[in-house]
Amino acid sequence: MNQHVTRTFLRSAIATSLLALAACAPAPIYKASPTTVVTAPNIVAQSPGQFTNADVIWGGQVVEVRNLSDHSEMEIVAYPLDSSQRPKLANNGGWGRFIAVMPGYVESFDYPAGSLITLAGRITGTRDGKVGEAGYVFPMVSVAQSHRWTPDEMNAGKSNVSFGVGVGGVIR
Repeated sequence: MNQHVTRTFLRSAIATSLLALAACAPAPIYKASPTTVVTAPNIVAQSPGQFTNADVIWGGQVVEVRNLSDHSEMEIVAYPLDSSQRPKLANNGGWGRFIAVMPGYVESFDYPAGSLITLAGRITGTRDGKVGEAGYVFPMVSVAQSHRWTPDEMNAGKSNVSFGVGVGGVIR
């Protein structure tokens, strides 16, 4: 009987701990619409006609901001998003690049190269361009909403606890 109580207590403690960790993770910031598609920019670049006027929630890392006479364009390397819609920088590179078209003037100081961003918008087509000397097809997204992630937001809800087995020593 004592073992049963101990097992029940441990199961309850583990379940409570997992729920507490999950509760710390921020909720997604954008709600998908009925026309939101789940695809990556590199897929859109291969079949642009299939995705024109589709809504997307994409994120990634800012490459540069270009201000034009009536709007701004942000080149972004896309990365998959986590459950909170934060970009997950992967070791194997991004999911392609895209151009985020934003109304008005965007201060490049607010979106410096390397900033992490998530946006909601509509695919309006593609544009041929270059990455370095290589030709590239950029999906164009008309941005409805955008969020630049701070380092604190990127770390929110992530556990600082890790488990592992190893051998340590001191070198003198």
